[in-house]
Amino acid sequence: MDADFNLLRFFLAVAKEQNFRAAADHLGVTRSAVSQGIRRLEDSLGIALVQRSTRHVRLTEAGEALHRQIAEPLSTVGAALEEAAVEGPSRGVLRVAVTSIAERFLSGPLISSFAAAHPGVTLDVTVTDDESDIVAAGFDAGVRLGEVIEQDMVAVPLTGPQRQMVVASPAYLAAHGVPTHPRELLAHCCIGWRRSPKEAPYRWEFREDGRDFALTVEPRITTNDMLLMIRTALADTGITIGMEETFRPYIDRGALVSVLDDFLPSFAGFFLYFPSRRNQPRKLRALVDHVKSFAQR
Repeated sequence: MDADFNLLRFFLAVAKEQNFRAAADHLGVTRSAVSQGIRRLEDSLGIALVQRSTRHVRLTEAGEALHRQIAEPLSTVGAALEEAAVEGPSRGVLRVAVTSIAERFLSGPLISSFAAAHPGVTLDVTVTDDESDIVAAGFDAGVRLGEVIEQDMVAVPLTGPQRQMVVASPAYLAAHGVPTHPRELLAHCCIGWRRSPKEAPYRWEFREDGRDFALTVEPRITTNDMLLMIRTALADTGITIGMEETFRPYIDRGALVSVLDDFLPSFAGFFLYFPSRRNQPRKLRALVDHVKSFAQR
């Protein structure tokens, strides 16, 4: 029983996109080619791999099992083939999953300078706070806080230690008072964050007398969009929390004020991470080297 390598690539793209059209766009082929390729793969294996509907495609139980088995090995094979076939400058599509709070990566200069230095590489950045397996999801690398990176990943520092800040506008604090202890936040209008509507809002984390504790502030406003949190705080609505790098420009110009600084210690910063392989794609090595250089600035 033989399975064409390209058919397996089609299968991985469909598994990631859950849509034939999106998978075709991802691969640079026609929708018909992807649909027929999946059918050929199913025929060669003698089993249904996907369930088709008018809008979405879902993997069957057999499809899920196959995806778990081949996602990482095929990624390694693809990297090795690319390395063997291409000489000279780095090229190809480099897919990176980046948490929404990684200000250093998302602010622009790092991406801009990488694009200028490596014109043959197309950088495909997905901003997501989903902590799923990047290999299974079809990414080459990810950017997260060090404390949530899996042990079997290679992690390259993007920043030094980070810390969170609790902030509000001067007008809000003048009208409602400045909290001097985290417990006092319960009496304030808080602007909170949560990953998705199905999850509880993030519990605000503090440290007092060497002990860490998390506080459920019961936010009056909740969102998964940091920019909305900032805009709402700037509109004198309430108090919010986030990374110091995110708030620093607003604090420096006096639009926001930090509070409770003594209760907010530093912690491990952001890392570029990726699976350990003997043959890393040239395009990924280029990004790793660029991140190392950028982190030293």
